[in-house]
Amino acid sequence: MVSEYSVPKLLKLKDYFTITGTILGIISLICACAGTKDAISLGFFLVTVALGTDLIDGYIARKTGTVNDMGKELDSLSDSLTFGICPAVLSFQAFKTYGLFDVILLVACICFALGAILRLARFNLSLNIGYTGVPTPISALLIIAYFYANYFYSLAYPLQSPAFPYIAYYAIPFFLIFIAWLNITTHISFGEKGKIVYIIFLIVAPLGPIFGIIGIINPNYLISIVVTIIFLCSFFGLFIYILYGFVVKYKKSKS
Repeated sequence: MVSEYSVPKLLKLKDYFTITGTILGIISLICACAGTKDAISLGFFLVTVALGTDLIDGYIARKTGTVNDMGKELDSLSDSLTFGICPAVLSFQAFKTYGLFDVILLVACICFALGAILRLARFNLSLNIGYTGVPTPISALLIIAYFYANYFYSLAYPLQSPAFPYIAYYAIPFFLIFIAWLNITTHISFGEKGKIVYIIFLIVAPLGPIFGIIGIINPNYLISIVVTIIFLCSFFGLFIYILYGFVVKYKKSKS
């Protein structure tokens, strides 16, 4: 007799998409362990694909009415790995300098991962505070856009040393810590997940897989610069959306 608490009984259709995202996150960590520039790019590529699975499982849950406790816990655990730990480890591997700077970078990466985990833990408490703090997929998108902007810039200038511009190394710890704060702050709110979130995901999220493939085939100078500009625009566009979250929270406090 199969127990009602057996894993196959507890899982719904949407949960298999969540598990797929988790698998992609694990593979991206293995890519980070490889440590090469191409492997790190592949790792970020897999995280962007996992963004798609995260969007699909939520859509299926709402359309089929299969929101369950198992799926809620599984989704948070998967997101903490794929959108918290994976971007943090990949960022450390991508921007490390093998010097004293790496200690600062390590602390920043830990802050980023903890920010994602703490936000997800708070969300699971069902405190009726809605989407307070930047959602972890959005924070992961910020880091993905930042990495690929620098990655394609380095493809345009392959002979420069180090691989990325110096400003990218100096800025990344501050971005990681700032994003961690954005995850857990109560000064930003997005209300319920509406159409604007899906529009952002549908526009920005596919950029990683599409241009990740372009990066593998060694694009020429012009293509690399154009893609760099696209990712920079995406990065700042996401920040503008986050500023909109501050406006939403301010209006709520006024009302």
